[in-house]
Amino acid sequence: MTHKRFIIEMGMGIDQHGQDPTVAAARAVRNAIAHNALPGIWEVAGLNHPDEMLVEVQVGVPYPELVRQAEVLAVLPFGQKRLIVESGGMVVQGRAIPELDDKNDEMLIAVAAVTVWV
Repeated sequence: MTHKRFIIEMGMGIDQHGQDPTVAAARAVRNAIAHNALPGIWEVAGLNHPDEMLVEVQVGVPYPELVRQAEVLAVLPFGQKRLIVESGGMVVQGRAIPELDDKNDEMLIAVAAVTVWV
């Protein structure tokens, strides 16, 4: 069966303290899926269970090699999951606060696109 795109959701996530690209990426994915309901998965596409959908996540984030992929995919509640991590997003100068485990003054911003295929 050839799959077709059902929805593309976009989001942004920021780690203001701690400089963890995984945190920024996971927040971007959570933001992308936060305000969507997909009744069409059943009513239009005819799937019997949400784990039948394919969920492809593309994340642009600084320091992509440091992203813990399983933690990002754990944000998704259902589906057969695939993650593509690439260099992107932004690094913005913030304020280093040692009590918040900052290593430097960088704030990491990630962007995500979540595509659901049925």
